[in-house]
Formats: sequence, structure tokens, C-alpha cells
Amino acid sequence: MASQKRILVIGAGVSGLTAIKACKEENLDVVCYERIGELGGLWRYHENDLDGLPSVMKSTISNTSKEMSSFTDFPPAKEFPTYMHHTAVLKYLEMYVEHFGLLSHITYYQEVIELIPAEDYGTTGKWLVKIRDLHSDENREEAFDGVMACVGHHAYPMSPSYPNMDVYAGQIIHSHSYKTFTGFEDKTVLVIGAGNSGADIAAELSNVAKKVYLSTRRGAWIYPRLFEKGKPCDVCNNRRYKTLLPSKYTMNKLEKFLNKRMDHERFGIKPYHSVSSQHPTINDELHAKLLNGRVIVRRDVKEFSETGVIFDGEEESTPIDVVFLATGYQVKFPFLSDDILRVGKNNKVLLYKNMFPPQLKHHTLAVIGLIQPNGSLFPVFEMQSRWFVALMTEKCHLPSTDTMLSSVRSTEGFRARNFVQSPRHSLEASWLSYMDEVADEFGVKPNMAALLLKDPKLFWACFFGPCLPYQYRLNGPHKWEGAREAILGYKSRMYGHIKNGREN
Repeated sequence: MASQKRILVIGAGVSGLTAIKACKEENLDVVCYERIGELGGLWRYHENDLDGLPSVMKSTISNTSKEMSSFTDFPPAKEFPTYMHHTAVLKYLEMYVEHFGLLSHITYYQEVIELIPAEDYGTTGKWLVKIRDLHSDENREEAFDGVMACVGHHAYPMSPSYPNMDVYAGQIIHSHSYKTFTGFEDKTVLVIGAGNSGADIAAELSNVAKKVYLSTRRGAWIYPRLFEKGKPCDVCNNRRYKTLLPSKYTMNKLEKFLNKRMDHERFGIKPYHSVSSQHPTINDELHAKLLNGRVIVRRDVKEFSETGVIFDGEEESTPIDVVFLATGYQVKFPFLSDDILRVGKNNKVLLYKNMFPPQLKHHTLAVIGLIQPNGSLFPVFEMQSRWFVALMTEKCHLPSTDTMLSSVRSTEGFRARNFVQSPRHSLEASWLSYMDEVADEFGVKPNMAALLLKDPKLFWACFFGPCLPYQYRLNGPHKWEGAREAILGYKSRMYGHIKNGREN
């Protein structure tokens, strides 16, 4: 009988938790090493920067609805709000950990220093891992049959350089370090970048600051959390039948809807590119802040001065007290050498399906979570973890190196043709397409034809309704008997907290 494979999970954030759970499903010997003393990663709020590790803002609310953000066999409680505050998200993660018994597999204050092929890697695919115990400050080495790198991509701030930046006398802070508005009252603030972090910071600070400028190079399409009839944005947009409609039609319809809520051109924030070419910026307040003048849109910064900045198309310096750089993050894996995983220009990483270095002889190393889909990350992390575990248990196999390299080039070409060329979009993917692609690799993609014949009611819900994550537990390995009920009854959970409020 073959010995039980030993798997290392690096990091106990959301992706790490899904990795542990997937390993447990296949009875693999899984160990998770977490650098700090708590699980939850980005979703565990820290008042101050904790050794450079990221955390949400104090006011952060999820940009994706709870039903579309759920794990595939663990629906969120109906008492949770439709869009969850970060405290509720963390509670959901803690409930997930308790329900599936994940905590015993996590060891805290363990930092992975280096990951290299073991001496017998050529025949076994094993990895030698160098680890530092942060309590004792002692180093050790351990061997693993497989490794899942679950460290995220929000740890290393990307800070652009502007002319005369060094002479500026005010504060320059990356959005990575922003936690709350305290300390910025009555300041004149500039936020550079109109992505989700930039829009959130600008909207929040406008409540207390003297003036807030929002500088954007390309503009942004601003999505509200609620769409038609108060339904969540992702519940409306991620539906299977829409993938069969002409892309131009669906994008024109979406652009008209967004402009109906806020005329992007009139407000000075309309991009030059189509609505499908940029990652969504989700914000419910920015349109009102632009209308009442609390946030003022400006073009890109041309240069700094001692007291402020000069924007493109302007000659005089605008006085600024504080500059926030909402300019994204660098992708880094300090424990991996370039011959294992190289990060190129604009955060481009050579990975098959955003997971596997294709040049390796054995695919016993996977990166989990290095992707930017236009939907919730939680079920994507879980899908990636389940695929890797299926590979480790030889229930499926990867194609040849040449085939994987060809796929990587094809994906890069697709991104070049369809998305803005920037570090922010180097990891961009269509949520539903990616989920289906990965699910198909190990037999958990829902069979629509079979559903139409055997269960028309469920087919209608899956095809015309939202593509809820539970769809990926209807068939295949580790299917969940509660998936059908979870799909058909999602509305009672989605608005459950509102109904409870009325009853009380």
C-alpha cells in the first residue's frame, strides 16, 4: 500500500483554508504553516501594519455577495447580511474552519524561507522546505510530496515614481497602510488610482477631509453593489445563459446600465476602453461624492512640487497635504527562485491556468489564489485547491509541457486583446469561464444536458439563475447531497437578515 502523501500549505488565509480542506477530503497528510499567529489572512483586521502583512480597512465590506462568495458545500448563514462586513466574513471563515476541523492542521509563527527540489525530485517530485520558527528563531528542513503556495498577492505594495517626488513635503502613503480616516480630518488629500481601494479611500475620507482629489490615468467603470430590483451585482451578471449571448450586446447593455446610474463622461471618470476591458470598481458612494463635490476627479499626476502636485493638462501646482497611492501590488514569492517561478514585467507570471509552472518535471507545486477574476475569489481558491489535490491523488493529469506552454501563450494573447495592459490586469480572468475550465479538469463541472433531462427545475435555476458555487458539488468527486437544496433556496438566505429584522 502506498504511503500517505504529505502536503505543505503555505499560509492560512482563505486560499490556505480551502487547500487544507481539499487535502482532508482525500485523506492527505496536510500541514499548514502560517507566518503570524492567526488565520484569515487579508480578512483579519489589524489596526496597524503587521510586519508588512495586508489587512482590510476598518470599514471594508465585501464587494461580492455572500451567496456568490460561499464555499461550495458550506452556505453562509441567513443571518449574515447579503454583503458582509469584514467581521462577518472572518466569522464565516472561522465557522468553516470549525465545521471541517481544519484548525489542528495549522501551525502558527512558521515562516517558509526557501523551497527547492529535493535530491530525489527527479523520481519522486518531492520538495525540500526550509522553515524558520519565529518563536525560537531556529531553522529546520522538511520534505513534502506536494506544496500549495497560498500567500496571496496583496503583500508587496507597488509605488510608482513621479518627477520631483523627493521634494514633496507632505505625506505619501500606500493604500496598503490605510486603515481608517482618523488623523486625516481637515486635510487636503489626493488618491492616485480609481480601483476598488482608491475609490473606497476617496469616498471615506471625503466625509472628514477638507478636500479629496481622485487622480485616474484611464478612468474607471463604477459598479453599484445592487443591480436590477436590488439584486446583488454578481447575482445578476454571473449567469450561464449570458455566456451564449453576443459579447458586444451584453457589454453595451451593461455600459448603459452603469451610465444610467451615473453618467461617467459627465462626471469625468469615463474610461476610453470598454466596460469589459477593466476589472470592476465596485462602490456605492462615489457617484454621490462626485455630485456633491466632496470628491474631485483629476487626470494623472504629471509631477510633484514641494507643496503638492501638478496634474496633466495643468500648469499650476495644486496644494496637497497627503497622497495615497492606490496603485496595486507587486507579485512576489520570496521563497521561490526564478528558475521555479519568474515574475516578469507588469506582474506577468508563467503559470498554466494561473497555477502550475509548466516547465517543471513534476507538477507537485501549485500557486493557489494568484488570479483576478470578475467575481468572488473564495470559490475560485477552493476550485484550484480541489484540482491540485485531484492531481496529487492521480485522479486526473496535466497535459504535456508544450501543450501547457501553448495554453499560457494563448491566455496572454487573450488578455492582451481584451484587457487594459497594466499590472492590475496581468492576472485577470472571467470568473465563470475559469471556474468551468478548472472544474472540467477533474469532473465537477455541472452537466447541464443531464440536468435538463432529469431535473428541469434545477436546470432552470442553474442555467438562467446565478451560477452559485454549489453547482460544482452536484456531481463528480466529493459531491454534496445538499447542493440542490442550497441552489434552489438561496434567496431565503440572501435576504434572510432583512426578513429577520422585520420580524423583530
